[in-house]
Amino acid sequence: MTRFEVPACDRTLVIEDRPWLMGVVNATPDSFSDVGGAKTVDDRVELASRLLADGADIIDIGGESGITNKPAVDAQDEVDRVVPVIERVAGELGAVVSVDTYKPLVARAAIEAGAVIINDVSGLRDPELADVCAETGAALVIMHTRAKPKEKLLDRSMDGRMLDDVVAFLEERIAFAVSRGVAEASIITDPGPDFGKTPAQTVEVLRGLGRVEALGRPVLLALSRKDFIGAATGRPPRERDAGTLAALGWGARRGNHIFRVHDVAACRDFLTVQGLLDGSQDLPSEAVLSEELRREEQA
Repeated sequence: MTRFEVPACDRTLVIEDRPWLMGVVNATPDSFSDVGGAKTVDDRVELASRLLADGADIIDIGGESGITNKPAVDAQDEVDRVVPVIERVAGELGAVVSVDTYKPLVARAAIEAGAVIINDVSGLRDPELADVCAETGAALVIMHTRAKPKEKLLDRSMDGRMLDDVVAFLEERIAFAVSRGVAEASIITDPGPDFGKTPAQTVEVLRGLGRVEALGRPVLLALSRKDFIGAATGRPPRERDAGTLAALGWGARRGNHIFRVHDVAACRDFLTVQGLLDGSQDLPSEAVLSEELRREEQA
């Protein structure tokens, strides 16, 4: 895979010999995919700790879900949700933290709390978000979407044309961010699976990812439990992990760089075994299975 050095505030993220995993921590009560999950700050910090132990390279913390039948969260309320979690995950756990937001006020507060990546799912709808990244040196994820935040947009007239739109949009948004002072080396692209796309349009875009990769920036794929997997398998969100692994394996074989996932442990195991079999990783000749892992005691 292509090597990238991504400046992110006081860090440089070096992505070179394997995909990175971005673990999801929702600081919101209404996420579509993890009903019954972590609810308090302590719960969310504990979840982040488990994700890091499971192999997460980045912890992505969000204070507003993508559910479209509920209004947007007030920016200060979103700050109040995410900042206490970010402070502890970045401080106590020492994690690389991204904040999933499209609001400049939230982005600035998150960076002050320790986040080093702004994961913007609006496609820089608010130019001030780019200014925040330019001023602080934070890395910026630019995602393709023609939908407004919290808006559901399914336009079947875009069938067969969505990939062209994704490439043109990302190319223009990269140039725009650079014009506002964001270092090009700090930009990560995201083709936006499911955002403003039907399941079939998402598949069209993913099949053509070579054109997104040709823009020369790292690619983040948020594939975990997405609608296109549900449409293909007939499974609700929390039963889509097998489909997620199939999508992960496909993307990893292409050399994609960052995967935003819920079940980090399963994804890390999948990538480890795939790497052994494709030769990108080695298993030492002296490796043996420990006795405690050989079998499980019967209940």
